[in-house]
Amino acid sequence: MKRKTLIAGNWKMNGLLEDGTALAKAVALEAKKRGSQGCEFLVCPPFTLLTSVKKALRGSKVGLGAQDCHVAASGAHTGDISPQMLKDLGCSYVIVGHSERRADHHETSALVCQKAESAHQAGLKVIICVGETESERDSGKTLAVCQKQIKESVPQDATAENTVIAYEPVWAIGTGKTPTVADVAEVHGAIRAEISKKFGKAVAAKMRILYGGSVKPSNAPQLLSLEDVDGGLVGGASLKAADFMGIADAVCQK
Repeated sequence: MKRKTLIAGNWKMNGLLEDGTALAKAVALEAKKRGSQGCEFLVCPPFTLLTSVKKALRGSKVGLGAQDCHVAASGAHTGDISPQMLKDLGCSYVIVGHSERRADHHETSALVCQKAESAHQAGLKVIICVGETESERDSGKTLAVCQKQIKESVPQDATAENTVIAYEPVWAIGTGKTPTVADVAEVHGAIRAEISKKFGKAVAAKMRILYGGSVKPSNAPQLLSLEDVDGGLVGGASLKAADFMGIADAVCQK
């Protein structure tokens, strides 16, 4: 089954107003130049840039997403942002369960699941991140870790229309290291099999699974063209429009 490729940029904690807006405009322009590629494009800037990036993307085919959300719709949660607020700002997606959130903020898979469910209720699509640490990889636990995270992080209301999975080996994020093509194929296959167990073969066949972790134009053709890889969640390379769209060029139909 052909699933529409998603190229999503996670800007993380990068970008002030001027350069963040300029980057969004450049991405929008590059996307427009390429016409219809059979690809979906998404950028996820910091909360502070969501409004200005939304304006910069207006009229383009690039979607707007956020990097996290709270479980609650409102309330006494200083410093947090609700899914409803993100929807109100014009976001269509939100990332939940990124390894940096799991590590820096001690987020559990149970909390990630709650966030995803709340985002769905607000009308947002979610990108749920899973992936193993270097020590887990060295111990041969990669598949077990990812399967457990799928079981515990993906809510029961997940569908192929409202949920995307992103496999990001923690040891490959921002390090320049990448797993082999065979490793990525194996993990993505195992993730799709786990989705099939949880939701059935029909949902698993349609749900998109992205790869993330030092994705760049030079390795995108090999990694993102695998059967069970449906695009990329791009970190550092998404901070340059040419690199971000270079990744898209490697896998999107022209």
